Amino acid sequence: MGKKKESISLIDTFSEFNELKNIDKATLISVLEEAFRTVISKSLGTDENYDIIINPDKGDLEIWRNRVIVEDNELVDPNMEIKLSEALKIDEDFEVGEEVTDEVPLEHFGRRTILNLRQTLSSKILELEKDNLYNLYKEKVGEIVSGEVYQVWKKELLLLDDDHNELILPKTEQIPSDFFRKGEHVRAVVARVENKNNNPKIILSRTSPVFLERLFEQEIPEIADGLITIKGIARIPGERAKVAVEAYDDRIDPVGACVGMKGFRIHGIVRELRNENIDVINYTNNTSLYIQRALSPAKINSITVKEEEHRAEIFLNPEEVSLAIGKGGANIKLASMLTGYNIEVFRDIDEVDEEDIYLDEFRDEIDGWVIDQLKKIGCSTAKNVLATSRERLIREADLEESTVDEVLAILRYEFEDEEDSEEFDDSADIDLNEAQEPEIEDDNVEE
Repeated sequence: MGKKKESISLIDTFSEFNELKNIDKATLISVLEEAFRTVISKSLGTDENYDIIINPDKGDLEIWRNRVIVEDNELVDPNMEIKLSEALKIDEDFEVGEEVTDEVPLEHFGRRTILNLRQTLSSKILELEKDNLYNLYKEKVGEIVSGEVYQVWKKELLLLDDDHNELILPKTEQIPSDFFRKGEHVRAVVARVENKNNNPKIILSRTSPVFLERLFEQEIPEIADGLITIKGIARIPGERAKVAVEAYDDRIDPVGACVGMKGFRIHGIVRELRNENIDVINYTNNTSLYIQRALSPAKINSITVKEEEHRAEIFLNPEEVSLAIGKGGANIKLASMLTGYNIEVFRDIDEVDEEDIYLDEFRDEIDGWVIDQLKKIGCSTAKNVLATSRERLIREADLEESTVDEVLAILRYEFEDEEDSEEFDDSADIDLNEAQEPEIEDDNVEE
């Protein structure tokens, strides 16, 4: 009787496990049956002649064995065959060749088999739980989830969702100014789900452009309803972002709808992103106009778009260059990311210095990528570079100190060389005149 209770409690235990881990009954029955068949197969060599019936509502388990009746002296495999004398004890009408079905109590397999069954069930349900977790979050990739900070480590945060599933927020996926304590709730987007060796790992991100997009969808009803579409996002997490939006209804101002009265709508997004400065611009299919809007607040004089090279040359007044480039080159970098065009800034100057030299003339001495970086910050000529402070060249052009020093040395040498040659020509003329005067004096003396 005790053994029967033990078999029932075995099912009860995993029924509780089912409720705790949110595994549906049909799946649990399938796992239980598979586990039982695995144990029977290992114990008796085969499970083909066994029927397993599980009633999850009552916690009942029944194992039925099917055997063929043979003569008493012809018995070979007791698992597949039954003696005629034993079959007649079950039913007097049985004959040789017929099939007998009888119930096998769980204790028939022995205590060791039952323990093995428990371990097998635990292992399979654990695998099932991991599969469910992986599939659950695989469908949530790109969605915002919330979790409570459970552990704070140097390189990542461990969060727990409402079902106590573990979520990872790496330091590299956090906004630079993010700071969280244990017990705080954190919102982030599911960036990816890894499943190495059937060990699911859910990676979250707060720096992804998708996170900003989902925040817009949550905070702006017109975007959630599909009246306004986000056409592009470029972010430097924690610093600045540009969002291009478009409305299908001409009566709707997409930029105004996203920003809201006195910035009320976008304020919640800015606060969530640690005061990240967000520029919302109106999207257009006109490439030139789109690039001009992306470079806002700078005012552009003219623009040349080279479609085949996916490059744009921007000409603006010298005082507008710093606005176009932005602090640390952020504005022009985001504009390039948003439009997909490599943007180069040029100062629009009426009087051109004839002695100045375009940087492209130095490509045999200076690496092309270095020249491209300098042109991005508005330094298209040698004198532009020399007139810019060394610190700004390092910071905004994103160049190494040694590289900047080498460039400055090459450019200075070019102009110093010209000055030296001019001085040499002047001195030569003076010497020539001085050399002629003594000859004239000698002629006068002879006369």
